[in-house]
Amino acid sequence: MTARIHPTAIVEDGVEIGDGTSIWDNVHVRGPARIGRDCIVGGKSYVAYGVEIGDRVKINGFVYLCTGVTLEDGVMVAARTTFTNDRFPRAATSDLRELRPSEPGDDSPRTRVRTGASLGAACTIGPGLEIGRFAMVGMGAVVTRPVPDFHLVVGQPARSVAIVCRCGEPLMRLSDEGPPDQESLVCKACSLPYAVRDGEVLELRPPA
Repeated sequence: MTARIHPTAIVEDGVEIGDGTSIWDNVHVRGPARIGRDCIVGGKSYVAYGVEIGDRVKINGFVYLCTGVTLEDGVMVAARTTFTNDRFPRAATSDLRELRPSEPGDDSPRTRVRTGASLGAACTIGPGLEIGRFAMVGMGAVVTRPVPDFHLVVGQPARSVAIVCRCGEPLMRLSDEGPPDQESLVCKACSLPYAVRDGEVLELRPPA
């Protein structure tokens, strides 16, 4: 099995692509970058150099992945999602005589989307953040702070409104005070059990 690359896609030297991955029309992947096995990179998306993408990741069309982004296994990135990696962007130097370089430095923020997380259509992810395991970001959300595991965040700026299961089903609605402790939360859709202790969502019987 090999990767499938559309003839209009640009894949630069130094890009690693795993077996079973599909790169669709007019995608641009800068090198070096790594894309794992059995992934989909949707049409017109941009993957910058230095991006790391795990296995079984689904990236819809018109997604912008900037340098410093890592997507772990099983991540879903919906259409028109934009990542950012510059906290204080300027086009030119202070005297406006020269363009500032576009390349991020060693101290540029790094963003990581943990295993199984989903990012909704047209959301924006700020620099230097972590999106937790199996978290969900609502469509159009502007994420300005880290998202805990299994939390659903919505809004501009995004805030936690629920805890969700691995399958995406809401388990508990949240108030501004955060999740109260619970020793038994069972998903109505798939029956996986969870607990909440000191604000942390714990899997009681994760799938093997």
